Amino acid sequence: MIDTTYLVGIMSGTSMDGVDTAMIAFSNQHSAGRLVECRFDAYPNALRQDLRALLSEGSNELHRAAQLSITLAEQYAASVRQLVADCGIQPSAIACHGQTVRHRPDNGYSVQLLNPATLAELTGTVVICDFRSRDIAAGGQGAPLVPAFHAKAFRHPQKNRVIVNIGGIANLTWLPASGTIEGFDCGPGNLLLDHWCQQHTGHAFDRDGAWGAQGSVLPKLLARLLAHPYFYQSPPKSAGYEQFNPSWLTQQLQGNEQAQDVQATLVALTAHGITNAILQRYPTAHEVYLCGGGAHNHALSRLIAQQLPQQTVDDTGRLGISPDWLEAHAFAWLGWQTLQGQPGNQPEVTGARHTCVLGAIYPA
Repeated sequence: MIDTTYLVGIMSGTSMDGVDTAMIAFSNQHSAGRLVECRFDAYPNALRQDLRALLSEGSNELHRAAQLSITLAEQYAASVRQLVADCGIQPSAIACHGQTVRHRPDNGYSVQLLNPATLAELTGTVVICDFRSRDIAAGGQGAPLVPAFHAKAFRHPQKNRVIVNIGGIANLTWLPASGTIEGFDCGPGNLLLDHWCQQHTGHAFDRDGAWGAQGSVLPKLLARLLAHPYFYQSPPKSAGYEQFNPSWLTQQLQGNEQAQDVQATLVALTAHGITNAILQRYPTAHEVYLCGGGAHNHALSRLIAQQLPQQTVDDTGRLGISPDWLEAHAFAWLGWQTLQGQPGNQPEVTGARHTCVLGAIYPA
């Protein structure tokens, strides 16, 4: 007899485009979880703007953050209710990462906006949240957290694999056939690409990378961008808006660049951040699998493949998990680990002193 438990994973990343919700089934046959149903709900423009305003210091931050935490809980609850209606399954728990607005592990904290009590109240379901704090308390970066799930779902006994998640920030996981798992944020993913596209086209992102593909890489600008000290730091390390933001980009520009050329250069920046890390640290990789929204940027994925001629480059759909839902799936798994009293962090990745059971539980 198969005993199945259903959890909903919720992920809203640094791109701040909206919320991914995924219903995941866990059983003794599917210890990494099986995707049952999923959906994406875009943030209203006003919510997106208010969230982005909190990325920088401003007035009345505590009140604004508290109000946005409630608004996000309401948004998440609406997404969960629709997901439940779509599949007809009531989950045992909701694992929600919240919306990151500050990530400062160097100062001992990382802030994900969410009012979990409101989410539990509105859904009548146990909520698991605050996944980063315990790892940070144990001396870690609190990120990236998904490598532990990557190891559970994708490790191969004969092949060395790299899993690359291209969200607002790009991160990678090294899954050797044997040996120590590693992982770290390797630089900007879609964060700057989306910002530049929005600013110059009015579109939230560059669909398929088509707009940027019409431009040409500016070598001098690329060199200035790649000179950012973050690229030369050794892992464990994690990045966010604090390192890579529109103000930093503006400082690197001379002001006479063509918009599409800058976009093409930002594509190259993301690609180089990923491939340089792989070539320098994991040259024995056999396979590289992409996930996250950036996996759909054809110009970016082509450039990554060109720069890794010795590796097979594909997306995680080839391994059985869609690149669009992998992070929501991963947080459902992290919630499952919490409920089982099992560790969810990977100290070799985050730099924590020991493994930790992650997350705080809010009863229904």
